[in-house]
Order: sequence, then C-alpha cells, then structure tokens
Amino acid sequence: MNIITALPRLFRIAGRTRSRSPRIGLEQPYICQGCRQTRTQRRWQHSQPADDPSFTSIIDHPAKLVRSGRRHGYGLIVLAIIPITAFALGTWQVQRLHWKTDLMARFEDRLVRPPLPLPPRLDPSAVPEFDYRRVLATGTFQHDQEMLVGPRLHDGDDGYLVVTPLERDGKKESTILVCRGWIPKRLKAQKDRAPEALPRGKVTVQGLLREPWKRNFFTPVNRPEKGEFYFPDVGEMAGFVGSQPVWVEETMKPDLIETYRRENLGVPIGRIPEVNLRNNHTQYIFTWYALSLATSIMFWMIVRKPPSDIARRVRQNKEW
Repeated sequence: MNIITALPRLFRIAGRTRSRSPRIGLEQPYICQGCRQTRTQRRWQHSQPADDPSFTSIIDHPAKLVRSGRRHGYGLIVLAIIPITAFALGTWQVQRLHWKTDLMARFEDRLVRPPLPLPPRLDPSAVPEFDYRRVLATGTFQHDQEMLVGPRLHDGDDGYLVVTPLERDGKKESTILVCRGWIPKRLKAQKDRAPEALPRGKVTVQGLLREPWKRNFFTPVNRPEKGEFYFPDVGEMAGFVGSQPVWVEETMKPDLIETYRRENLGVPIGRIPEVNLRNNHTQYIFTWYALSLATSIMFWMIVRKPPSDIARRVRQNKEW
C-alpha cells in the first residue's frame, strides 16, 4: 500500500484514540483548549451578581442596628424608686435625731433638779410631763402584794424586777407602784432573802417618776392570777393591787461593792439616775443615705450602659 494513501486512515484512528477518556472510558467530543478557556471565562463572568440588572447592593441600602425588644423593663422602675425612698427615710431620721436630742436634753434638765415630794393624789394624765423627774415618796411597803417582772438580765445574770406597792399616809387610794430594782433568780422567794431586803415600817423612797410603757406585739401577755408578769403594764398592775397607776423607779448611787452586797443578800439593786434612752438615729441616717447613693449610681450605670450584641439585631430598611 502506498503511504500517501494510508495517511488519512491513520489520522482517523489517532482522532478516535485521543477523544476516548483514559479514566472512565467514555467517548466525548473533542474541544480545543482555546474554546474551553473562552467558555470558562464567559461562565465566570455571567455568574457575578452585579451582572443581574435587578441586583441591589448593600452599599445602596445600608442596614440599621435596632433593638430587638424593650431596652429596660419594670425592674428599672423599682430601681429608681429605691434611692428616692432611701433618701426620704434618711431625711426622716434626721428629724428623728433632732427630736430625740431635744427630748434627752429635757430629761437631763429634770435629773439635775432637786427631788420633788409626791402629792397624795396624782393625775395620771400629767405624768408624761414629769417623766424622769426625781421625786420623794414616804410610806409603807406592802410586801404581801409584791410582783416580779421578768425574766430580766443584769450583767449577764438572770433575775427579776421587784415591784412593790407603797401605801402612803395609811390610805389605800394614795398607794403607788415602786420598782425597787433587780434581784437574782435564785432569790426569787422572799424567804431566801435577808431581812434587810424586806424593810418594815415607814420608809422614804427616792426615785424617778416614769411614764407608762407601751406593750409591743411580741411581748407575752401577763397572767396576774398566776403571779407571772412579763411586761410592766402599769395600768394592769395597778388594777391588780388596787393602787394608783403611778410608777416610780428607785435609784441608787453607782457603787460596785454595794451592788455585790445587795446581790448576795437579795436586796433589790436600784437603777442609776441617768437617761438611758437609745439614740441610734445617726447610724440610721448614714445607712439610708449610703443606700440612696449606692442605688443611684447603679441606676445611672444601667441607664447609660450600651445595649449588648445579643440584645440588638440587624434589620434592613428595604427588603431584598
């Protein structure tokens, strides 16, 4: 065979061999490398979003940062009320401090005055005007009507306050109640005390005329029929023994040796003639004003604090 006549046949065999895939064995039409590159460039160019005439860019319509809900709830209102209330309470305690200071000054002035003899009959409504006034009362103790109020503590020891009616001028209607002082619990019975603890005959008592106390909600109820008194209810105790509703607290000079001697003998330990009112209003003022300042700072920090990333979301001003 002539080689010139065989060339076309060789080219046809070579073309069929090149178009066959070496991996999957499938025949594909032949595409030149130049046409393949052109088609790839065209496909990449047409896949861009900007080639779409209806495409809208985020630059043309920027997004907005908005809250996804309410910034503050009802807790902020409560937090705003706390400093206002604390400041009002602190101001009220300032007024209470002035009132308590003036009251103690009046009581101190009454203590330095000479003792005032008690008249036979007293108006109970006038007693508050003579609170903490030093008085003198002469009469006879009715030890058979003695009342023990307690338990009461004195220097860490348990005991009772001894309240004995004092009959003046030999008349029942002039009897008053005298709080003689404190005795230890072990000497509760009169037979266990020394004779000095139960004076007989006419005696003169020097003490402080006191206004009746007010019973609070937590104080147990007295049971006079059983001889149990937990609170010095002047009206109730006076009605029980048939005396005037007048309360006098016997006083004594502060003497440690005399106090020990009385405690051992069962002689009631009288109170020291001084004003013992509690005055903690300065501490309350500091506490309430400090609370008002602290909660005000907390309120300011919460209001000025920027919203967190969780509490906000991105919302577009136009739907894409």
